[in-house]
Amino acid sequence: MKTIDWDSLGFNFVETKSMYHAECQENGSWKNGGLKPSDNISISPAAGVLNYGQGVFEGMKAYRTSKNRVVLFRPEMNAKRFAISLKRLCMPEIEVDYFLNAVEEIVLDNIDYIPPFGRGSLYIRPVAWGTAPTLGVKPATGYTFMIYVCPAGPYFTGDIKPLNLYVTHDYQRAAPKGTGNVKAIGNYSSSLYPLSMAKKNGYDEVIYLNAENEKLVEEVGSANIFAVKDNVLKTPKLAGSILPGVTRQSVITLAKEKLGLNVQETDLTLEELLVADEVFCTGTAVIVTSVGKITLDNTEYIINKNAIGPIADKLRSTILGIQREEHEDSFGWLQEVQQSKE
Repeated sequence: MKTIDWDSLGFNFVETKSMYHAECQENGSWKNGGLKPSDNISISPAAGVLNYGQGVFEGMKAYRTSKNRVVLFRPEMNAKRFAISLKRLCMPEIEVDYFLNAVEEIVLDNIDYIPPFGRGSLYIRPVAWGTAPTLGVKPATGYTFMIYVCPAGPYFTGDIKPLNLYVTHDYQRAAPKGTGNVKAIGNYSSSLYPLSMAKKNGYDEVIYLNAENEKLVEEVGSANIFAVKDNVLKTPKLAGSILPGVTRQSVITLAKEKLGLNVQETDLTLEELLVADEVFCTGTAVIVTSVGKITLDNTEYIINKNAIGPIADKLRSTILGIQREEHEDSFGWLQEVQQSKE
């Protein structure tokens, strides 16, 4: 294992010891998967994923906790969402137990790459692709499921500070009745250009609006979004074009059960967002991160004096506390990776 500077970790790929690999034929079942050394892969130029975007992925993390355990955070939600994504893209579904066993196997084999307690996490990327040659527009006849992992630090570099977001009228993330509610690779490729333009102009990310009604907010390119006004917490409802985030659902539960907030999954208007007491984003990578500035049509709106919001801060510290086992896991969200299985 190469020496890693744990304190300099960013959100970048770092090669580790091994990756998980399995294959499946059309209408078949996934079996005989296993570990192999980390390496590049070989694929046909006619592969379904390369020509028609038939691919899905997940994002997860493994953590070292204050109790000297290695844990996963709500991995069954990722497993279930992965299965839904596979079905939507006409790919053979992977059973929850198969998915979870594969994740645990890859984490155990790369356990030395999990940063020390409080200094990062092991990012886990399950992916599935249509890899058989597919010339016509149709589902592939063969598929590959892989999981690779790498040690990771913060998604946004530098000290934690409120985000500076840009509202776009020029691009949509997903259309109603499309694939916005699953983790299809095409959803993210379409966001790359708007994101690159935003970053060139000094913004951290892009806020996308509803494709049918641009008075409504959808989500940020890589995260769900929330707004707080007078102790009412609103987030866009899941109506087919918004990803059902694991952190999103966790925040909803914590806000109701621990903070006693009135949580509403409903239409969130752009007008409400711009006058909110707090705005924050949620996701596996960003956890819970406050928004301090939003730019719309060349006008900059300051949220909560461009400071970290108290509700966002409490939710972030609570989720991190549960993940690190510094707070009680009263919801049973953690799954220990049993190191004795090595």
